Amino acid sequence: MPQSLLATDGYKFSMAEAGWPLRKETFYYSHRKGGPQVMPLDLEAWVKALLPDPQPEDYAFLARHDYEMGVGFKAAILRKAQLSVRAIPRGSLFLPREPILTITGPSALVSWLEPMLLQLNYRVQVATQALQDREALARTLATVTCEEEKRIALETLDQVGVRAVSIQVDTEGYVRRVRAQVKELVDIVEDPSRIFEVGLRAATCLEQHELALRACQEAGVQRTSNVEGARVLGMIPVGTMGHEHVQRYGSDDAAYRAMHERRPQRSSYLLDTFDTLTSGIPAAFKLISEDPQGGDSIRFDSGNKKLQYLYAVTRARDLGIKPVIILEDGLDAQATREFEELRKQVGWEPTTQFYGYGGHIVARTMPHALTRDRVAAIYKLSCSGATPVMKFGNELAEGKQSVPGTPVLFRRRTGSGPLGLVGQAGEATPQGYFPLMDSAPSAPSLVGTEGLTPEEQRIGYTATTQALVESLTRRHFPQGR
Repeated sequence: MPQSLLATDGYKFSMAEAGWPLRKETFYYSHRKGGPQVMPLDLEAWVKALLPDPQPEDYAFLARHDYEMGVGFKAAILRKAQLSVRAIPRGSLFLPREPILTITGPSALVSWLEPMLLQLNYRVQVATQALQDREALARTLATVTCEEEKRIALETLDQVGVRAVSIQVDTEGYVRRVRAQVKELVDIVEDPSRIFEVGLRAATCLEQHELALRACQEAGVQRTSNVEGARVLGMIPVGTMGHEHVQRYGSDDAAYRAMHERRPQRSSYLLDTFDTLTSGIPAAFKLISEDPQGGDSIRFDSGNKKLQYLYAVTRARDLGIKPVIILEDGLDAQATREFEELRKQVGWEPTTQFYGYGGHIVARTMPHALTRDRVAAIYKLSCSGATPVMKFGNELAEGKQSVPGTPVLFRRRTGSGPLGLVGQAGEATPQGYFPLMDSAPSAPSLVGTEGLTPEEQRIGYTATTQALVESLTRRHFPQGR
């Protein structure tokens, strides 16, 4: 069944308007950790079933909330026939950091998919644990948050040929835990309007996220990145910029200016795509200095955020500007207390410092541990037009560098070397390997993986992919990192 056009994050709409919605782009999906895992789905069919069915009332809602969409977006979102999916087959085994799915098509459409696509991690974790230890899975899934989460788990067990387990649904318990979690945060910051919710990508399904949003509302929080949830519950949709927007433009300055100069609303500049201190903050502050009354904000997302925060506050005062500060990524109650204390120490006004929470609200309150963070599921832009792109992130944000180009996956059949090799579409298959994405489906199994050492689970890059990484690194960091 097609999804609502609004079943995505708000920043997908702002980035489309400040970008090139009809441009051909490639994104890839991967898990950064979690050990060997099994794919229970025919990914191409599953992805295509997620595609949106836009309605006039969807665009009317977006326009009422400062996300009026242009003709380019409206055309791109209908070009489903141009979508190309390349994926590992159903039943196959994959390893952390392997790109297991690439989607190529009109920018606005392939970008739109991200929040729903990331919910794939729950199905993968259920399938993998079911094949490893059904009894352990029965304990893990003894209680879930909603009927949809239960349905997905049972469907997944059927797909991998494992007998169903008993699953209870405790909606009230989940809502109660989320409400308590949010209330604690509100008590810390002393004003619910300083908090917004960004947890759609941390949820297992739309129904679970709606429950979390209802609990947020009850605790006084009224802003969410989930546009469909905002429509259903009468909340305010929010979001401006993600890493993909900066990757498209190839520099922080160009990306920030595109958002600032193509949308009349306030912008939030994401600082860490290349490097927060040497690139993100200088570019953002240069633009804010040109329009100091514009109300634009800066958003910290990875690395040593306290160091970044102190540098930003000091530099802003030197320049005589007062950007709004937004903190996200892994925040919990303790981190919020620390940043509130830091804010008071430096004398930053509470009305110009805001907090966004995702997994802390939505996932840590789940009755089981099968969360997105457990496997670090990602969906990243890797090629924009004919240009390979990648996210670098801060050096302290170890392991967040993404793969450029149009990645494909080779699996070792004979000989030695990494079990998985990340190559590029059209590249010749290396000796001793076979192209996993072109293989036939198999019966889901983890047999033979129990004894794999970390060294044997290692993945590598082909010479073509490595050359791409090195070329992009030199381009963005000519003096070295």
